Amino acid sequence: MKTLIRTLLMLALIVWLGAEIFFPVVAAVTFTTLKPDTHVAGLIVGELLRLLHVAGMIAGMVLLALLALAPAWGIFKSRSVLAPMGLVLLMLALTAYSQFGIIPAMERDRQAARGGVIDSLALDDPSRVHFGLLHKRSVNVEGAVVVLGIAVVALVAYGESAARRV
Repeated sequence: MKTLIRTLLMLALIVWLGAEIFFPVVAAVTFTTLKPDTHVAGLIVGELLRLLHVAGMIAGMVLLALLALAPAWGIFKSRSVLAPMGLVLLMLALTAYSQFGIIPAMERDRQAARGGVIDSLALDDPSRVHFGLLHKRSVNVEGAVVVLGIAVVALVAYGESAARRV
């Protein structure tokens, strides 16, 4: 049972963190391949980001449940799950903020453009400027989720080794 729980815990971390790390590669390839049509590339990347967020929220809920139950199964000491759980909650909050705050705001800015093409707006157009600021914020939020995810991996590894020393 302990092996199954550890496996599910690691799988949830791998899925979420792996997708977060791989996403910029997919976005770069999409924009490079569709270079003349950044509008279509943006639509594709936006949809992929939404899917990434759903996967992350599911993985985060699984992580929280497994971390909460792990001390009862003797996988971790009770205190060693608190920090990873806090970081996972923060990762979930950032993911939800991006999914339900940043992306809809970017979509409103995009729809304000002629034909929904943000590049059709002048560089100083308020919608385009706001879209650019939201894009930067989105990149920073996703980067923070990656850094927090790496910290969760380290804390989980430490928690397992601490539990074995007892």
